[in-house]
Amino acid sequence: MAKRSMPARSALPATLSAVNGSAKHRAKPTPEPMATLLPAPKSALKPTSKRAIASVTIGGESSGARESAPWNYAPAPETVKVAIADRYGHFVGGRFTPVRSSDGAVFATTNPATDAVLSHVSAGSAQDVDDAVTAARGALPGWSGLSGAERGKYLFRIARRIAERARELAVLETLDGGKPIKESRDVDIPLVAQHFFYHAGWADKLEYAPGVRAGGGGPRPVGVCAQIIPWNFPLLMAAWKIAPALACGNTVVLKPAETTPLTALRLAEIFQEVELPAGVVNIITGAGGTGAALVEHPGVDKVAFTGSTEVGKRIAASVARGPAASGRFKRLTLELGGKGANIIFDDAPIDEAVEGIVEAIYFNQGHVCCAGSRLLVQEGVAEQVIRKLRRRISTLRVGDPMDKNTDVGAINSRGQLERIGAYLRMGVQQGAQLHVGGASGGISDAAEVVEATTGGFARGSFCRPCFFTGVQPADAVAREEIFGPVLAVMTFRTPQEAVERANNTPHGLSAGVWTEKGSKNLHMARQLDAGVVWLNTFNKFDAASPFGGFKESGVGREGGRHGLSAYLA
Repeated sequence: MAKRSMPARSALPATLSAVNGSAKHRAKPTPEPMATLLPAPKSALKPTSKRAIASVTIGGESSGARESAPWNYAPAPETVKVAIADRYGHFVGGRFTPVRSSDGAVFATTNPATDAVLSHVSAGSAQDVDDAVTAARGALPGWSGLSGAERGKYLFRIARRIAERARELAVLETLDGGKPIKESRDVDIPLVAQHFFYHAGWADKLEYAPGVRAGGGGPRPVGVCAQIIPWNFPLLMAAWKIAPALACGNTVVLKPAETTPLTALRLAEIFQEVELPAGVVNIITGAGGTGAALVEHPGVDKVAFTGSTEVGKRIAASVARGPAASGRFKRLTLELGGKGANIIFDDAPIDEAVEGIVEAIYFNQGHVCCAGSRLLVQEGVAEQVIRKLRRRISTLRVGDPMDKNTDVGAINSRGQLERIGAYLRMGVQQGAQLHVGGASGGISDAAEVVEATTGGFARGSFCRPCFFTGVQPADAVAREEIFGPVLAVMTFRTPQEAVERANNTPHGLSAGVWTEKGSKNLHMARQLDAGVVWLNTFNKFDAASPFGGFKESGVGREGGRHGLSAYLA
């Protein structure tokens, strides 16, 4: 009997782990030649440009005779169907308000992967905002008057219902926002439940929170909190803000982003299920004008905002002017943009570092404020890192966010896709070379950029993961937040040069360091101007860990003990 032919060991894939998988569970990396078994892009999303994604070209070397045998992952669609109402009103005083039929009273929320309209949502007016603030003010005495243990019981109930409805919430998050279902399912929703569980435990222990003075009458809530959240992590950002506010005895008016309101409204249904007292949490949907009305409302005691630096500055100016107009001082926390540096030293475990690069910038399509969007590589390993990174991103599957095999989903909106495209063209025009997929050469012609990165998709808003080389520190792609799957690669020679380049930014939200030497890790962490520094990992979060930035990345902290102080008077 003839022996069955087995593939050479060198042809086995180095890793097929998820983008955010743990390094200790990955297969041991194998030598470079591995083109045969790496998955090709899904045929339905095959690019029209040869330069865009070369699924069987690794590090610039053709796989030769093996080139005729690529394979694709079979479709693995999420099968749960989620009921979505045709129209949604605001959630005020414990109930959903009727939807007005007048012009401009509603707006559509769409699926960015298909452009299909999911629902129509009420556009909040100044009167709607006033109604919500009034309801929150009316609920404040009763809610703050409960014991911490009683408030904690409500938070525990919310956390349990989130866990019980996790799959439904994950599907809704993916439909409305475009992120891959495996990220919504495995990252976002578990962290949402974790934040409510964590702060439920704090509700009766607030005397140990930072800033609470012994003998000062005990911890007291700030009052009515206006909270405005972004579209990149809609439900997670709602949990980050609502959970500590409620644990400390405050009441809330929340405004979700206009492109991703559905999971916040589904959270309102959970509040009804657990019989949260009416008015404790109110949710107003709308665009920027609704948020401005909420920030400027004289009945608000605290403003918490997560979003762009530009909008954050306007909110800070509005809050600063407030006392002159109303005599009321408002607390303020801001979590704004970032341009995180991911630093790779020549003694780093390169294969693990490449996985960390992918997780740092391509997770959630790069829609992450703390993304490692600048890669600083020590010169001695720069070519090796770039070669391995090119190979690795050629294996990332771009496509239907509802498919469990998808690594990079849809860009949240057409407007954001256009913004990303503008930066891609600007990077090439300023002299950098753009690399998309596994193609060995860089793109230096701005006319080719759009086709290479976003072309070939039948519908929806998609951008293939890419990176720039030949970037100068003064280039726009190295200094400005793009908020997409775009990486700027630069090199350095010494640790001091790495620190200087990493800190040469108006932002100060996050950074990452990769080296096998623990002393070097700690030395670098002390010198980096970043609110969060990850060592030999990236984008790891926990409810017990405070998060926030320096410089133009915001003020204040969210999460952990430190995050409680913003909600205590």
